[in-house]
Amino acid sequence: MSKFKSLCARLCLAASLLLASGLAAQAAAANYDPDALKLALAWEKIKFNVEDPAEQLKQMDALGERADALAEQRPDATEVVIWDGIIASERASMYNEQGGITGPVKALQFATRARDTLDRMEKKDPKAFEAGAPTSLGVLYYRVPGFPMGFGDKKKARHYLEEAVHNAPNGLDAHYFYADFLQEQGEYAKSAEVLKQALTLPAHPERPIWDKNRRIVIQELLEKVQSKAAK
Repeated sequence: MSKFKSLCARLCLAASLLLASGLAAQAAAANYDPDALKLALAWEKIKFNVEDPAEQLKQMDALGERADALAEQRPDATEVVIWDGIIASERASMYNEQGGITGPVKALQFATRARDTLDRMEKKDPKAFEAGAPTSLGVLYYRVPGFPMGFGDKKKARHYLEEAVHNAPNGLDAHYFYADFLQEQGEYAKSAEVLKQALTLPAHPERPIWDKNRRIVIQELLEKVQSKAAK
Protein backbone atom coordinates (compact mmCIF):
# COMPACT_ATOMS: atom_id res chain seq x y z
CA MET A 1 0.00 0.00 0.00
CA SER A 2 2.84 2.38 0.86
CA LYS A 3 4.50 1.63 -2.49
CA PHE A 4 1.20 2.40 -4.23
CA LYS A 5 0.88 5.73 -2.40
CA SER A 6 4.48 6.56 -3.22
CA LEU A 7 3.86 5.81 -6.89
CA CYS A 8 0.73 7.98 -6.90
CA ALA A 9 2.63 10.82 -5.28
CA ARG A 10 5.37 10.60 -7.90
CA LEU A 11 2.82 10.50 -10.72
CA CYS A 12 0.97 13.52 -9.31
CA LEU A 13 4.21 15.43 -8.96
CA ALA A 14 5.22 14.53 -12.52
CA ALA A 15 1.81 15.65 -13.82
CA SER A 16 2.07 18.95 -11.94
CA LEU A 17 5.55 19.58 -13.30
CA LEU A 18 4.40 18.72 -16.82
CA LEU A 19 1.43 21.10 -16.55
CA ALA A 20 3.63 23.88 -15.18
CA SER A 21 6.26 23.41 -17.87
CA GLY A 22 3.57 23.29 -20.56
CA LEU A 23 2.07 26.56 -19.32
CA ALA A 24 5.51 28.14 -19.18
CA ALA A 25 6.19 26.98 -22.73
CA GLN A 26 2.88 28.47 -23.91
CA ALA A 27 3.72 31.77 -22.26
CA ALA A 28 7.21 31.80 -23.73
CA ALA A 29 5.90 30.99 -27.20
CA ALA A 30 3.51 33.93 -27.05
CA ASN A 31 5.96 36.14 -25.12
CA TYR A 32 3.45 36.38 -22.28
CA ASP A 33 4.29 36.66 -18.61
CA PRO A 34 3.45 33.18 -17.17
CA ASP A 35 1.51 34.66 -14.24
CA ALA A 36 -0.48 36.89 -16.57
CA LEU A 37 -1.29 33.92 -18.79
CA LYS A 38 -2.52 31.96 -15.75
CA LEU A 39 -4.90 34.83 -14.92
CA ALA A 40 -6.05 35.04 -18.55
CA LEU A 41 -6.76 31.31 -18.73
CA ALA A 42 -8.64 31.36 -15.41
CA TRP A 43 -10.66 34.38 -16.57
CA GLU A 44 -11.72 32.75 -19.84
CA LYS A 45 -12.82 29.53 -18.11
CA ILE A 46 -15.06 31.52 -15.76
CA LYS A 47 -16.26 33.86 -18.50
CA PHE A 48 -17.16 31.20 -21.06
CA ASN A 49 -17.67 27.93 -19.15
CA VAL A 50 -19.61 28.96 -16.01
CA GLU A 51 -23.26 29.47 -16.90
CA ASP A 52 -24.87 30.34 -13.55
CA PRO A 53 -24.52 34.14 -13.04
CA ALA A 54 -24.21 33.92 -9.25
CA GLU A 55 -21.53 31.24 -9.41
CA GLN A 56 -19.76 33.10 -12.19
CA LEU A 57 -19.61 36.27 -10.10
CA LYS A 58 -18.41 34.29 -7.07
CA GLN A 59 -15.57 32.73 -9.04
CA MET A 60 -14.65 36.02 -10.73
CA ASP A 61 -14.49 37.73 -7.33
CA ALA A 62 -12.14 35.00 -6.08
CA LEU A 63 -10.00 35.39 -9.19
CA GLY A 64 -10.00 39.14 -8.68
CA GLU A 65 -8.62 38.72 -5.18
CA ARG A 66 -5.87 36.47 -6.56
CA ALA A 67 -5.08 39.03 -9.23
CA ASP A 68 -4.99 41.86 -6.66
CA ALA A 69 -2.53 39.92 -4.50
CA LEU A 70 -0.35 39.02 -7.47
CA ALA A 71 -0.31 42.61 -8.74
CA GLU A 72 0.70 43.79 -5.27
CA GLN A 73 3.51 41.23 -5.17
CA ARG A 74 4.68 42.10 -8.69
CA PRO A 75 3.85 45.79 -9.25
CA ASP A 76 6.43 46.10 -12.03
CA ALA A 77 5.01 43.16 -14.01
CA THR A 78 3.02 45.12 -16.58
CA GLU A 79 1.00 42.21 -17.99
CA VAL A 80 0.04 40.97 -14.53
CA VAL A 81 -1.21 44.42 -13.52
CA ILE A 82 -3.07 44.75 -16.84
CA TRP A 83 -4.91 41.52 -16.07
CA ASP A 84 -5.70 42.74 -12.58
CA GLY A 85 -7.37 45.71 -14.29
CA ILE A 86 -9.17 43.56 -16.86
CA ILE A 87 -10.58 41.29 -14.16
CA ALA A 88 -11.71 44.34 -12.14
CA SER A 89 -13.47 45.56 -15.29
CA GLU A 90 -15.14 42.15 -15.71
CA ARG A 91 -16.33 42.26 -12.11
CA ALA A 92 -17.80 45.70 -12.78
CA SER A 93 -19.76 44.29 -15.71
CA MET A 94 -21.03 41.34 -13.68
CA TYR A 95 -22.11 43.49 -10.74
CA ASN A 96 -23.91 45.81 -13.14
CA GLU A 97 -25.82 42.86 -14.61
CA GLN A 98 -26.64 41.64 -11.10
CA GLY A 99 -28.69 44.78 -10.50
CA GLY A 100 -30.37 45.42 -7.18
CA ILE A 101 -29.39 48.20 -4.79
CA THR A 102 -25.69 47.45 -4.45
CA GLY A 103 -24.98 46.08 -7.94
CA PRO A 104 -24.59 49.40 -9.81
CA VAL A 105 -22.63 50.95 -6.92
CA LYS A 106 -20.12 48.12 -6.85
CA ALA A 107 -20.01 48.14 -10.63
CA LEU A 108 -18.91 51.77 -10.72
CA GLN A 109 -16.38 51.18 -7.94
CA PHE A 110 -14.75 48.32 -9.86
CA ALA A 111 -14.96 50.20 -13.16
CA THR A 112 -13.21 53.23 -11.67
CA ARG A 113 -10.55 51.06 -10.12
CA ALA A 114 -10.04 49.22 -13.43
CA ARG A 115 -9.78 52.52 -15.30
CA ASP A 116 -7.12 53.87 -12.95
CA THR A 117 -5.08 50.65 -13.10
CA LEU A 118 -5.29 50.36 -16.88
CA ASP A 119 -4.53 54.04 -17.38
CA ARG A 120 -1.22 53.60 -15.54
CA MET A 121 -0.35 50.53 -17.61
CA GLU A 122 -1.33 52.19 -20.90
CA LYS A 123 1.11 54.98 -20.16
CA LYS A 124 3.79 52.43 -19.25
CA ASP A 125 3.38 50.05 -22.20
CA PRO A 126 0.40 50.43 -24.58
CA LYS A 127 1.45 47.33 -26.55
CA ALA A 128 1.69 44.85 -23.65
CA PHE A 129 -0.48 41.70 -23.85
CA GLU A 130 -1.79 42.63 -27.31
CA ALA A 131 -2.64 46.20 -26.30
CA GLY A 132 -4.61 44.93 -23.33
CA ALA A 133 -4.59 48.27 -21.49
CA PRO A 134 -5.88 50.58 -24.28
CA THR A 135 -8.36 47.92 -25.43
CA SER A 136 -9.90 47.59 -21.97
CA LEU A 137 -9.80 51.35 -21.38
CA GLY A 138 -11.71 51.86 -24.62
CA VAL A 139 -14.33 49.34 -23.52
CA LEU A 140 -14.77 51.05 -20.17
CA TYR A 141 -15.14 54.48 -21.73
CA TYR A 142 -17.87 53.41 -24.15
CA ARG A 143 -19.78 51.08 -21.82
CA VAL A 144 -19.75 53.03 -18.56
CA PRO A 145 -22.43 55.77 -18.46
CA GLY A 146 -21.29 59.34 -18.88
CA PHE A 147 -21.45 62.19 -16.36
CA PRO A 148 -23.08 62.48 -13.83
CA MET A 149 -23.64 58.71 -13.45
CA GLY A 150 -20.14 57.66 -14.47
CA PHE A 151 -17.03 58.59 -16.44
CA GLY A 152 -18.03 57.27 -19.88
CA ASP A 153 -16.64 59.26 -22.81
CA LYS A 154 -17.14 58.23 -26.46
CA LYS A 155 -14.28 60.41 -27.69
CA LYS A 156 -11.83 58.77 -25.32
CA ALA A 157 -13.24 55.35 -26.19
CA ARG A 158 -12.53 55.89 -29.88
CA HIS A 159 -9.03 57.16 -29.12
CA TYR A 160 -8.06 54.13 -27.03
CA LEU A 161 -9.65 51.56 -29.33
CA GLU A 162 -7.98 53.02 -32.42
CA GLU A 163 -4.70 52.99 -30.49
CA ALA A 164 -5.29 49.36 -29.53
CA VAL A 165 -5.85 48.21 -33.12
CA HIS A 166 -2.76 50.14 -34.21
CA ASN A 167 -0.60 48.63 -31.46
CA ALA A 168 -1.99 45.09 -31.80
CA PRO A 169 -2.57 44.39 -35.51
CA ASN A 170 -3.22 40.72 -34.65
CA GLY A 171 -5.22 41.51 -31.50
CA LEU A 172 -8.58 39.74 -31.64
CA ASP A 173 -10.05 41.68 -28.72
CA ALA A 174 -8.75 45.01 -30.02
CA HIS A 175 -10.54 44.47 -33.34
CA TYR A 176 -13.72 43.04 -31.82
CA PHE A 177 -14.27 45.83 -29.31
CA TYR A 178 -13.36 48.55 -31.82
CA ALA A 179 -15.94 47.08 -34.22
CA ASP A 180 -18.54 46.85 -31.46
CA PHE A 181 -17.94 50.50 -30.59
CA LEU A 182 -18.28 51.50 -34.25
CA GLN A 183 -21.59 49.69 -34.66
CA GLU A 184 -22.93 51.38 -31.54
CA GLN A 185 -22.10 54.69 -33.21
CA GLY A 186 -23.98 53.64 -36.34
CA GLU A 187 -20.77 53.22 -38.40
CA TYR A 188 -21.84 49.87 -39.82
CA ALA A 189 -19.65 49.72 -42.92
CA LYS A 190 -16.49 50.46 -40.96
CA SER A 191 -17.53 48.02 -38.22
CA ALA A 192 -18.05 45.23 -40.78
CA GLU A 193 -14.65 45.96 -42.29
CA VAL A 194 -12.93 45.62 -38.91
CA LEU A 195 -14.84 42.42 -38.08
CA LYS A 196 -13.91 40.80 -41.39
CA GLN A 197 -10.29 41.66 -40.70
CA ALA A 198 -10.61 40.12 -37.22
CA LEU A 199 -11.76 36.81 -38.67
CA THR A 200 -8.56 36.57 -40.75
CA LEU A 201 -6.26 37.02 -37.75
CA PRO A 202 -4.10 34.05 -36.69
CA ALA A 203 -5.41 31.74 -33.98
CA HIS A 204 -4.14 31.96 -30.40
CA PRO A 205 -3.38 28.32 -29.47
CA GLU A 206 -2.21 29.34 -26.00
CA ARG A 207 -5.74 30.61 -25.21
CA PRO A 208 -8.09 28.17 -27.01
CA ILE A 209 -11.31 28.79 -25.06
CA TRP A 210 -11.14 32.55 -25.48
CA ASP A 211 -10.06 32.33 -29.13
CA LYS A 212 -12.93 30.00 -30.07
CA ASN A 213 -15.63 31.97 -28.23
CA ARG A 214 -14.38 35.37 -29.37
CA ARG A 215 -14.51 34.30 -33.02
CA ILE A 216 -18.09 33.05 -32.55
CA VAL A 217 -19.10 36.44 -31.12
CA ILE A 218 -17.27 38.27 -33.92
CA GLN A 219 -19.18 36.28 -36.55
CA GLU A 220 -22.49 36.97 -34.79
CA LEU A 221 -21.73 40.69 -34.59
CA LEU A 222 -20.74 40.75 -38.27
CA GLU A 223 -24.09 39.26 -39.26
CA LYS A 224 -25.89 41.81 -37.06
CA VAL A 225 -23.91 44.71 -38.54
CA GLN A 226 -24.44 43.56 -42.13
CA SER A 227 -28.18 43.26 -41.45
CA LYS A 228 -28.31 46.82 -40.09
CA ALA A 229 -26.23 48.14 -42.98
CA ALA A 230 -28.65 46.59 -45.49
CA LYS A 231 -31.67 48.46 -44.10
